[in-house]
Amino acid sequence: MRDVAAAAASTGPRVLPPNDPRQYDDLAGEWWRPDGAFAMLHWLAEARAALVPPASRPGALLVDLGCGAGLLAPHLVGKGYQHVGVDLTRSALVQAAEHGVRVIQGDVVAVPLPDGCADVVSAGELLEHVPAWPRAVAEACRLLRPGGLLVLDTLNDTALARLVAVRVAERLPTVPRGIHDPRLFVDARALVAECARHGVELRLRGIRPQVGGLVAWLVRRARAARTPGAAPAGRTPRIVPTRSTAVLYQGRGVRNG
Repeated sequence: MRDVAAAAASTGPRVLPPNDPRQYDDLAGEWWRPDGAFAMLHWLAEARAALVPPASRPGALLVDLGCGAGLLAPHLVGKGYQHVGVDLTRSALVQAAEHGVRVIQGDVVAVPLPDGCADVVSAGELLEHVPAWPRAVAEACRLLRPGGLLVLDTLNDTALARLVAVRVAERLPTVPRGIHDPRLFVDARALVAECARHGVELRLRGIRPQVGGLVAWLVRRARAARTPGAAPAGRTPRIVPTRSTAVLYQGRGVRNG
């Protein structure tokens, strides 16, 4: 057994196709590292949580589709929701549960929860990873009670998004290499239309990391990398609104009825 393990270790990291879910098992130790491969997901989770108002009733439920390791959880503290997370990756769900999320291992295109159960549904950095994203949208809208809130962020299906999010970002330490398949990026107009089909009027705005903060963070991270055990000190970059939805965009909509 030792020889087998040594042989496996000597081969180095396995090479997987773009958007392969097994990458999240390989990167399981990165979720909660502030300077790790999923650092930008922390920034986006904070920006997404800012769209969620305090719960309007006791026992309000927030369903977090594609919850990963529960990065949304710290930003919901005090808002009064029961936080339920749905994800395929068990190694991520173990960590989400440690952060107070009630976890369900399952597919976001077939969520094992009843119609109209959720006051809020979050779909953060999810749709661009789902081959049948309209089915995930249908599930998100199905879960919402009348008057319930859908919040999401995703990547647009544009040449600029493919350039920025894949060719550029995946060469920086903010996005793991191969984590995206640009063929799955989500056309903003199609997403608005799909939500409308299911009774949710979705409003969009472009978002991006604040440039000065991102540059400063990258510099601090590079300096910290030269010192074993060190982490980049200072504030993390903020996600800010931008006029263009051509790359990364955020959506917020309420279910009719």
